[in-house]
Amino acid sequence: MKKARSRTYKGKQNNRQVNQYDKVLKENIEAALPGLIKNLLGIHAVHTEELPDDIQHTKERKPDVLKKVTDKNGETFVLHIEFQVKDEPKMVFRMVEYFSMLLRRYELPVRQYVIYIGPGIPVMTDHIHSGQMNFKYELIALSAVDYHLLLRSDNPEEKILAILANFGKGNPTKVVENIVEQVIITSKGDFSKLRHIRQLRILAQLRNLTPENLKIMDSIANYISEEKDILYRRGEKKGMEKGMEKGMEKERETFVKNLLLNTDFTIAKIASLSNVTEAFVKKIKKTLK
Repeated sequence: MKKARSRTYKGKQNNRQVNQYDKVLKENIEAALPGLIKNLLGIHAVHTEELPDDIQHTKERKPDVLKKVTDKNGETFVLHIEFQVKDEPKMVFRMVEYFSMLLRRYELPVRQYVIYIGPGIPVMTDHIHSGQMNFKYELIALSAVDYHLLLRSDNPEEKILAILANFGKGNPTKVVENIVEQVIITSKGDFSKLRHIRQLRILAQLRNLTPENLKIMDSIANYISEEKDILYRRGEKKGMEKGMEKGMEKERETFVKNLLLNTDFTIAKIASLSNVTEAFVKKIKKTLK
C-alpha cells in the first residue's frame, strides 16, 4: 500500500515538473522561435504565418508550434514542432496522426520536428515503415546540440535553452556562468532578468548539475526582487527613496560578494552584472581577504 502511495506521489511530482517545463517553453517560444527555425532546424524563412493550433477531425490535437512558412527558395509548407520532455516510445504514432490531419486540412507539404529537451539521448522511434506507408519525422535532441548555437542568439528566451544543450569538453561551472551572464545581459529590466533566471533554474533541473553550478542562479534570483523594482518605480517620497536606496546598496553588496565567491567573473564583468562601479567591486573584494 505504501509503495502504491509512493508511486502515486512520484507520478504527481513528475507531472508537476513536466508542467513547469511546458510553462517555460510556452512563455518563451514565440521570441525564441525565429532563431530556432533558422539555427536549429536549418530553415531560412522569409515569411511565417500563424495557423490555428487546434486540429479537429476524429479527435482534437493541439501542436506546440504550428506555422505556415515560406522559405528563401519560395517553397511554402506547414511547420509543425513538438517539444518533448519524456522519451516517449509511441511518439511516432502521435506524429503520424498530426501529419495526416495537417495534410488533409491545409493541403500543403508538412515538415515535422520533435525537439527533445529531456536528459540523455532519446531512443524513441522516428519512423514507420509498414506496407505502403513510409513515414518519418525529424528528431532533434537538444542534449546533442552545441550550446554555443543557442547562446549566440540576441534573445534571452533562446539563450536559456543553452542550459539543456551539449557543453562539450567545457567546464560545466564555466559554461553555466557564461549562460547566466548572457541571459542577464540580454534581459531588459529587473522583471525580465528575474523571470529568465527563474526559468533557467527550472530548466536546469533536467540536467545533473551540481549544487555549486546552480548556486549562481539562486544568488541572482534572490538579488533581483520584484518588490524592489515595484518600490523603485512607485517610491515618490524622499524618505522612502532614501531608505530604499540603503536597502538596495546592501543588496548590491551581497550580490557582488556572491559573484566574487561563487564565480570566476572578472571585476569588470561583476560590475556590469551588478550595475555598480568597478571601484565598488574592488572595495567589496578587499573585505573578503
